[in-house]
Amino acid sequence: MEQTLVIIKPDAVARGLVGELTTEFERKALKLAGCKMIWLDNEVLSEHYAHLREKPFFGRIAAFMSSLPVVVQCWEGLEAVRVVREMAGVTNGRNAAAGSIRGRFSMSVQCNLVHASESAEAAREEVARFFRPEEIFSYRHPLATFLYSSEELDD
Repeated sequence: MEQTLVIIKPDAVARGLVGELTTEFERKALKLAGCKMIWLDNEVLSEHYAHLREKPFFGRIAAFMSSLPVVVQCWEGLEAVRVVREMAGVTNGRNAAAGSIRGRFSMSVQCNLVHASESAEAAREEVARFFRPEEIFSYRHPLATFLYSSEELDD
């Protein structure tokens, strides 16, 4: 099973959408392997957004992402990275598909509720950035045989 990182951003926390967004991923049959609320500091923001550090809007993103605590989650499932990204929708909420998280709840490119890892490699790095190994829980989903065919299960 593949793991991916989701950050429920400050706008979702402020709007009281943490439970609803978590429920979305649970209803898709992804397995929650790790979850915690944290404040993002400058060090973590600089590392996480290293690809944007030289952009003129980095300061605005850093200020936004540290304005309230965020909820970081590790989700697990077959093709979890792709599935979560499709569920999130494109970055700009105004352009996101109507059924996606951003399409239903966001009108912004910045206040777009969630971060989702963009690749399996990025997911591994991001999960390791936000979770210690003992904070990720490995267990078989109790409903696995009702979520996947026997050929899809890796046991």
